[in-house]
Amino acid sequence: MREKWLARSTFTLLLLQMTLVITGGLVRLTGSGLGCPTWPTCTGNSYKPVPHQAQGQLHAWIEFGNRLIAWLIFIIALLALVGTVKYLKTRTDYRRLRTLASYQLLGFLGQVILGGITVLTKLNPISVSGHFLLSIPLLSGAISLRQRYLYQDFFSASATTKLLKNIYLYLVVALIVVGTITTGSGPLAGDLAAKRYPFDAANMARLHSYIGISVLITLISLWISIRLYENEEVRSALSQLLFATLGVLIIQGAIGYRQFALGLPEILVGLHIFGSALIWALSWNLHLRLRNS
Repeated sequence: MREKWLARSTFTLLLLQMTLVITGGLVRLTGSGLGCPTWPTCTGNSYKPVPHQAQGQLHAWIEFGNRLIAWLIFIIALLALVGTVKYLKTRTDYRRLRTLASYQLLGFLGQVILGGITVLTKLNPISVSGHFLLSIPLLSGAISLRQRYLYQDFFSASATTKLLKNIYLYLVVALIVVGTITTGSGPLAGDLAAKRYPFDAANMARLHSYIGISVLITLISLWISIRLYENEEVRSALSQLLFATLGVLIIQGAIGYRQFALGLPEILVGLHIFGSALIWALSWNLHLRLRNS
């Protein structure tokens, strides 16, 4: 019962991590990166937006809302850690659970520090990218913690399947990193005056698409390997997850192509940012399920 309660808390944590990705994208797409121009305060001596703020109420509250999500993550992560320490000391994997829960708190501190650096450097693209990319291991940690709370089944796999799974995961990492740099090279950097990476955005977008095609081909190869070399239990347990990952990846590719063709409309870019986090969550789940028992 306690494990199920803790699993629900980590599901909330996972949703909040995804929400932070969405609100972070909203900050960038609406040009609200400096809606709160100071840190740790929002403006002057105030920790929240003030009336008639020079940056505008909309921009200020969008950035402030993003900061609030981070604090909600801190509260839920702290509850998960306290619950783990208080109720699960007798479990054989207690140290692993405690470590995973602790990493969520450390990740919050990292996000706060990177957020401050981002504001103080006036949206330097390196800190902006780091702010987003830190969400990726935090998503991984929340998923890993939830699966351990629930004693979710893991499966051994053939050498071919494990190799393809690892290649697929590394390619997804490359896809997200290059996509982040592509965004930081384009016009949607969070503020009109923000610095960009010194790369040609069109060329970066092409590289991003080539990696995306490689990811798709590798995922299909992984699905074929599972169908050919794994037993019925593995095929049955992973079929829905594979289908969902493949579907989201195809939709993500279509959105990416469409946003490039239409000149980066904000709504499509926002969906693409959310899609990248969703693909990672599904891919990490697949990675965990196929690890050695």
